[in-house]
Amino acid sequence: RLRKLEKKLEENKIKEEKEAQDLEAMVQHVEQNLQLMTKRAVKAENSATKLKQENALLQVQLNNYKTENEALRSGQLASLAVVKRNADLALQNLLTVLTASRSSIKQLVSGAESLQLVADLLKSIDRISEVSEDGQ
Repeated sequence: RLRKLEKKLEENKIKEEKEAQDLEAMVQHVEQNLQLMTKRAVKAENSATKLKQENALLQVQLNNYKTENEALRSGQLASLAVVKRNADLALQNLLTVLTASRSSIKQLVSGAESLQLVADLLKSIDRISEVSEDGQ
């Protein structure tokens, strides 16, 4: 009977060690994923900042084109076709920046949600560890 109990104790120790190793491997995997998601979030933030700067520059250009358009209407400049072309170009640029900005913002939000999920998972792992320690 003593040998059976010793054997069972040894089996339980081996099982607990395996579980601890599996848990450690899972934590390392989660940490790697967290680092990757953090890098992606930083990249998305940088991209969003760059697109905001481009947007600001295009806004200035648009205002310049509007001023030029007003001047053309008052007869101070030559051709309305030039203004229309400039306005169309500014509009195309604004739409391009807007599309890229939306994409970057969606990526940033997705990254933030993923980070929240990983944080929740890490909290759960901590709770599991605490329960396992209490049960020993």
